[in-house]
Amino acid sequence: MRCQFFLAVTLLLLQSSLADAQPRFSFFEPVTPPRAIQVMVHRGMMCAAPENSAAAIEMCAHDFCEWVEIDVRLTKDGKHVIIHNDTVDSTTDGTGRVDELTLEDLKNLDAGSWFAPRFKGIRILTLSEALMIAKGKVNLYLDCKQVNPQQLAADILDAGMQAQVVVYSSPDVLMKVKAASNEAVAGMTKYRPTMPFASFVSEVSPAAVEIDADDVSKELCEQFHATGIKVQAKVLGEKWDNPEVWRNVIEAGVDWLQTDHPAGILFLNARLRLGGTLPVKIACHRGANRYAPENTIPAIREAVNLGADFIEIDIQTTQDNQTVLMHDGTVNRTTNGSGKVRDLTFESVSGLSAGTWFGKRYAQERVPSFDEGLRAYGSRTGAYLDAKNIEPEVLLKAIHQWGFQDRHVVFQSRQYCERLRQLDPLVRTLPPLKNMEQLDSVAAIKPYGVDASWSILSKEMISECHRRGIQVFSDALGKNETIEQYTQAINWEIDCIQTDHPLRVLRAIELSRR
Repeated sequence: MRCQFFLAVTLLLLQSSLADAQPRFSFFEPVTPPRAIQVMVHRGMMCAAPENSAAAIEMCAHDFCEWVEIDVRLTKDGKHVIIHNDTVDSTTDGTGRVDELTLEDLKNLDAGSWFAPRFKGIRILTLSEALMIAKGKVNLYLDCKQVNPQQLAADILDAGMQAQVVVYSSPDVLMKVKAASNEAVAGMTKYRPTMPFASFVSEVSPAAVEIDADDVSKELCEQFHATGIKVQAKVLGEKWDNPEVWRNVIEAGVDWLQTDHPAGILFLNARLRLGGTLPVKIACHRGANRYAPENTIPAIREAVNLGADFIEIDIQTTQDNQTVLMHDGTVNRTTNGSGKVRDLTFESVSGLSAGTWFGKRYAQERVPSFDEGLRAYGSRTGAYLDAKNIEPEVLLKAIHQWGFQDRHVVFQSRQYCERLRQLDPLVRTLPPLKNMEQLDSVAAIKPYGVDASWSILSKEMISECHRRGIQVFSDALGKNETIEQYTQAINWEIDCIQTDHPLRVLRAIELSRR
């Protein structure tokens, strides 16, 4: 009984002393003000660029992600390079083990063509190069596959990146990095619930722990936070990298999530914090074309997964009067074919690869038919239909056949939209509005909304459209895709922003709702 009493008192004192514990390490915040939940993007944005490459890292920074997970290995001559596999075979035009090749050997390899022709000639990064790319922009999770701890610490300190790095490895490697950096470099290692908690914390003393998604619990998060240790949930793989698991680990109280789907997590978390409904509708231009080839089924599905309100697609008609998804009048830019869509048969167009140009993982993606595209929307997402070349009767038939009567808009000229309304007064037309002098003539056809030029947006302009019962959509493409412009339009109460950069719009939403 006496032993149990003293044990209980000891535990109470320990809990009391840890109740106000501060984080063991203070990290740079690339996104300010910082989010409570941060993403660690696995090998960079490897859905759209070669894994572990400069482009994959930079995309994460541009998308307002906080962390990039990259893999570190040693060359034959003792240099740290960024590559996941122990051989170069699958991600370069070379062969052989990384640790049997010199840095010069590795730098002579093409590390981009395997992904897509547009990345031809990019090179494997050294750790020092990766640190410089990320400096002041995005933090790095260094997954130590094979490292020299003393040299690793020196590389980080020489770059002045100790506040932007967490080193993931076994406890013995972390101890060596800590000693070599005079405890200036943060460490993270795996924790499993079967491990004794108190001895793990006291002996390993990491700045952060990685816990597999299945093992994450609210109690564990609270225990680690009480000792000043951050918690990263590993949610990689089809079993874990999905909304149900993301929600579970977020609600359990994790700090970071390592993922292949950062955009999905960030949108889910924003909706959890903002009560489910965002203050502006988002239309993904040609699908989520930043993460998958434009106007393809994967681009549509990715936009659905983000919870986009609308997905914009472009419709063309083939020589034999079949409809396909294609922005350009020719197939040259986005397929492995050539020629004008209207001069080619449906069979020839639909047989083309619509994804090889974007990435070889999409090589088997074909040009989808209009019907296939609408099927991919599911039962909730709205269709933003850019009627490039399709007869009004054919368009209306598809809208009704696929049940989009209450979740569509049609963009085309005022004359085309007027013809649509003559055929179906309930169709949701979206004619262009280039200046306010056109508003009376556009309003006369009673549109659902207008696709307004970004340059004419103002609080007064949007209010006047709303007074007339007209919603305001605008294409924030190219030079207009800035946080400041998004935020201003949101504050003016624009109805829908069409974008190539959904995470940039999301950041503007977060800032406008602070």
